[in-house]
This record gives sequence, C-alpha cells and structure tokens, in this order.
Amino acid sequence: MEVSIKISGQAVSVEVTVEVCKYLDQAKHKIENLVHEQRRHWDKREFDEYIVAREGCCYSETPEQWLCRKETLQEIMSALENCTEIQRQRFLLFALHGLSYSAIGKLCNCSKSAVQGSIEAVRKKCRYFFAY
Repeated sequence: MEVSIKISGQAVSVEVTVEVCKYLDQAKHKIENLVHEQRRHWDKREFDEYIVAREGCCYSETPEQWLCRKETLQEIMSALENCTEIQRQRFLLFALHGLSYSAIGKLCNCSKSAVQGSIEAVRKKCRYFFAY
C-alpha cells in the first residue's frame, strides 16, 4: 500500500505493508483522540484522564510489565520460527489484525481454504511447541 509521509516538511509517497499502514492509521486515530480530549480540557470541560493515559504519550509500563511483554513476545516468536514465512504472515494477519480468512486470501492472492490450512498448521505447531 502507498502512504504519504512528511520528511523535512516535504510530502513523500512510500510503499508499505498492510500491517504498517494499519498501524499508522491507528496511531493517527489515537493522536486525534488525545487532541480532542486536550481541547475539551482547554475549553474548561471535563478532562478524561483515562483516555489521555491510555492513548497519550504519558503512559509508561512498569519494568515488570515490560519484561513480561518481552518474554511473551520472545516465546511467541520462537514458536513462529517453526512455521514457513507464508504461514507466519497469514497467522499474524488473522491473529493480530483480525482479518477474516477471505480477506487474507484476497490480500495474499490465494484461496480461503489455503489461508485456513496455514492458520491451522501454525496453531498445531504452537500447541506442540508450548506443550513441550
């Protein structure tokens, strides 16, 4: 997918993956939510600290949370190393981004049953990996 970014104040079009495009879109929405909440505060309206803490830059996880997140990510990535690149890509689109089998099939130019087979293969390998 092609997105437009600013480099030194100049708009540049770059080609990015679907995952990066969705991440940039989510970041844009989070920034818009934070700006909206800050504007409400400046207008002497209620300031929703929950949204600011959740969406804003001022949130930082504890060292314990960071370590647990990193260890969990390392375990998942180790399990995914046993899969092919195509299986990994399809599984991440399904598990992380919530895409349907047919949507993934359209993105990857393959059938819905091929996507289902890939995801089931990853699940089977992960079950085996975490069982031992």
